[in-house]
Amino acid sequence: MTKIKTPLDVIKPLTSGQEEFLKALHSKDYDIVSVFGPTGTGKSLLSIAYGITEVLKEKYQRFIIARPLIDIVLEKEITAVELGSLYYEIISTYIRDILSSFIYWNIIEDLIKKEKVILADIHFLRGRTFDNSILFLDDAQNIPPESSLELLMRMGNNSKMIIAGDPVFQKNPEIVLDGATLLREALIGEERAIVIDLGLKDVVRVGARRGIRLILEVRMRKRKLNDVEREILEAARTYAPDADVITAAEFVNEKKKYGISGEHTPDALIITKEDHLGRLVGRGGERINKIEEEVGLRIRAIELTLDFKELVRAVHPVSWIHKHIIDADFAGPYMLFKVDRDNFGPFVGQKGFYVKFLDSILRKLVGVGARALEVEVPRRRRRR
Repeated sequence: MTKIKTPLDVIKPLTSGQEEFLKALHSKDYDIVSVFGPTGTGKSLLSIAYGITEVLKEKYQRFIIARPLIDIVLEKEITAVELGSLYYEIISTYIRDILSSFIYWNIIEDLIKKEKVILADIHFLRGRTFDNSILFLDDAQNIPPESSLELLMRMGNNSKMIIAGDPVFQKNPEIVLDGATLLREALIGEERAIVIDLGLKDVVRVGARRGIRLILEVRMRKRKLNDVEREILEAARTYAPDADVITAAEFVNEKKKYGISGEHTPDALIITKEDHLGRLVGRGGERINKIEEEVGLRIRAIELTLDFKELVRAVHPVSWIHKHIIDADFAGPYMLFKVDRDNFGPFVGQKGFYVKFLDSILRKLVGVGARALEVEVPRRRRRR
């Protein structure tokens, strides 16, 4: 008898975050494995590959896949009642797109026919119990957390649940407490549950990093501006008409709130498209100086990139602190700054005011908060 090659015979983790996720899936220590991070980090691929593999190896009897269908134009969820059989065809296509390079589709179709793989509408699971099963909820950011917990309550004996979501890029930015964010908070510290955060360093899909940067840019362009920010943009258009300015953020009140009065921290920040910073600043800084004179504020400008250390460098009250940031990446709905332990105090500031200041700026610009974590740096690296 020919042995069927499973998806995990082919798919291998490409980042340390993906390795941690797969290790948690295989661990007997967890009944609930939750993973959160941006698109392109392999959350759905690894979850579905694991579920299919475990069913093919007969370690579990069934693999239940629940994924909300969202009409991105109308921004509403669509149920199986509304779409009928088309609902399951769309879910089936989503699985096929994910696994097409790793397993013959007829194998998956056979599992679906035998009800070893079940495509479920989460709205209609009440009253069911799934023993010896893997339950996978994808795109948790698009449904209320109560609905996710309804699926959790369907877990029976010898079952495992996987929850995946993106609490930053694939959610409605106007919703602060989305399903993925709330579930992540609820599961941290929960017995026999683990929360894994994937970030930009775990993005492996071609084009995903560009897409993430463009999502951030669009959010910045769409954000509501106050009167001062509109004045800054008008001045920028006047004195630097050839510069592509994305947005401006003013934070005079935030500086007062957190007692920041040092010379290094500006009153406002201008964000430009990549390669447009020089056009905004001008030779010798004459353009940005005129903008400052026009609005009566101290202004700094940076280009939009996915290197958030540059934002810290531009606005943090301690001018040199960016040199001691080991990593800056998304962790759930936050930007997590890992800082050299010896310089953690200057980074967070008295009473944590500097981190709170960064938090307020990031929330203004992209709708994510800021958190800080001290890390030990090897002596050799510290000397450099």
